[in-house]
Amino acid sequence: MTATLNIGFLLFDDITQLDFTGPLQVLSRVPGAKVHLVARTLDPVRTDCGPFILPDTTIAACPDLDLICIPGGFGVDAAMQDDEIVDFVRRQGAQARYVTSVCTGAFILGAAGLLAGRQATTHWRYHALLTAFGAEPVKARVVRDGNLFTGGGVTAGIDFAFTVVVELAGETVAQAIQLGLEYDPHPPVDCGSPDKACLHVRGAVEQRFAPRMEAFEGLLREMRAAETV
Repeated sequence: MTATLNIGFLLFDDITQLDFTGPLQVLSRVPGAKVHLVARTLDPVRTDCGPFILPDTTIAACPDLDLICIPGGFGVDAAMQDDEIVDFVRRQGAQARYVTSVCTGAFILGAAGLLAGRQATTHWRYHALLTAFGAEPVKARVVRDGNLFTGGGVTAGIDFAFTVVVELAGETVAQAIQLGLEYDPHPPVDCGSPDKACLHVRGAVEQRFAPRMEAFEGLLREMRAAETV
C-alpha cells in the first residue's frame, strides 16, 4: 500500500498561473500524492492571466506537509509581507521533507528564513536579488541544495517538478508521467533564456520589466531596513 504524500501549494492573489499548474499537473500524478491547495481563506484566488483558483484548505487547517511548493507572481510582494503566510511557510518548511519554489516564489521562502546559506534559483531577471535573503544564486533551470528545490522562471516549474518526481518515486515513474503528459517540448522559437536572446529582444524585455524591478528592489530594501530597526 502506497503511503500518503501530502503536497501543499501555497496560493495567493496575483499568482502566476503556470508556476502553479505546471508543477501541479506533474506532482499530482505521483503515487500516493494528496494535493492541498492552501490559502488564507477558501475564497477564489486570482491568477495573473484571468482565471481563478479555488483553494481546498486554509493555512489554519492545513496538515503537516511532506512537500511544500511556493509559486511566484506579482502577488509575491504582498505575500512575503504577510505575517500569517510567512509564519505558515516557516513552520511547514521546518518540518517538511522537501521545501520547494518556482520562479519568484523563492522570495517567500527567503522571507521565511529558508534560503539563508543555501543555493537557489529563480526567474532570470530577479536572480541576483536572491542575495537579499542570504541565498547563493545559481544560474540553472532547477537547483537542489539538500531538501531545498528551487525552479527558474514559470515554465521551469515543469522541469522542477520532474526533478522532484525522480527524487520521490524514481526515474521510471517520472518517465511514465512524462510520457502520459507527452512532455516533449520543441518550441518553434529558441529564445527562452537571456543567454539565447539577441540584444534587441533582451532589451525589449528588460525595458518592460524595468518599472516592476524598481518597485521590487525598493520593497526588498524596505524589508531589510525594517529588520534592522
